[in-house]
Order: sequence, then structure tokens, then C-alpha cells
Amino acid sequence: MRKLIYGMNLSVDGYVAAADGDINWGVSSDELFQWWLEQEQAIDLFLYGRGLWEMMSSHWPTGDQRPGATAAEIEFARNWRDTPKVVFSSTIGEADWNTRVVAGDAIAEITRLKAGDGGPMRVGGATLAGAAMRAGLVDEYEIVTHPVLVGGGKSFFGTLDGGVNLNLVETRTFPGGTVLTRYERR
Repeated sequence: MRKLIYGMNLSVDGYVAAADGDINWGVSSDELFQWWLEQEQAIDLFLYGRGLWEMMSSHWPTGDQRPGATAAEIEFARNWRDTPKVVFSSTIGEADWNTRVVAGDAIAEITRLKAGDGGPMRVGGATLAGAAMRAGLVDEYEIVTHPVLVGGGKSFFGTLDGGVNLNLVETRTFPGGTVLTRYERR
């Protein structure tokens, strides 16, 4: 059975995006970006909701060709293009960059993928991840908390049907006061 990981940057008040959709409030550092790169390189399959897919696909297909791109950004872009992806959307007809679109039941497909052979998968996008959490499919949480309050927006944790017991497996502080907490489901 494959491991399913949910991880994103979020504000201290628990949002992955502000009410207007802004995500540029995070504290960026080379060390944090390098950490994210290493996490992404360990993933065999990315699972995206439409919103996060649109954001990622608007930047990373050519992220390595942008003026001033760092070595880590170049490697991130190449890894992103090369890693297989599934986008769950009823409005996107097709997608490039090693991507398959699924318009049907996301939970049924994630359950099928998780039961198969292969390395870890990452679910991205708070709405899709929330559905996977409610279905009990998420095995690990990578929570990267930035020292900012955004006051509202898209929550990292959607409404759950019940509690989930977790074990803390890692903490780390990055420059600028950003803190990683990584948990595994018991």
C-alpha cells in the first residue's frame, strides 16, 4: 500500500491562501525551498485539485527557464515536469506535463491508487486533501507554518467527521521563523 502525504505552507491561523487567494505572505528562504525540493523528489505521484493544479502549471513548466532561477528552482521545475500527476477536475479536459485528468470520483480513484504498488503520493490542494482526510486516506501531514496571520481564506484543515490521532515525527525551524511539524496518523 502506498503512503499518502498532505503538506503545504500555511499561516499561523491555519490558512493556505488568504481570502483573496493570495499565497505570497509566506516567509521564503533558500533552506525551506531546498527542503520542499527534497520532499517533492521523494514523491512518485502528485494528486492535485483544480485550483492548485492551475497555480502550479502556470509557473513550474518553465520555472527552470526564468531569469535568475536558482539551482534549486531549476531542479524543482524539472522534477515537477517529470513526476506523474493526476488532476481531479470536472472542468479541465486535458493537461500536459506527464498529467492525467480524472473527472470522476476522486476518493474512489485515490483509494485505488493508494492500494497499488509504488512510492509515496502527495495530495495537494486543501479541498481535495480535505476529502482525502475525511475518507481516512492521509497517512502523513507536513505542516509548514509561516509567522503570519492572514485573517481568513482557504483553511489547511477542512471540516472533519471526527478526530484523527497523530504522532509527531519531526520538527524543524527554518530562517525567518517558519516551522515544520510533521505528523503520521496513528
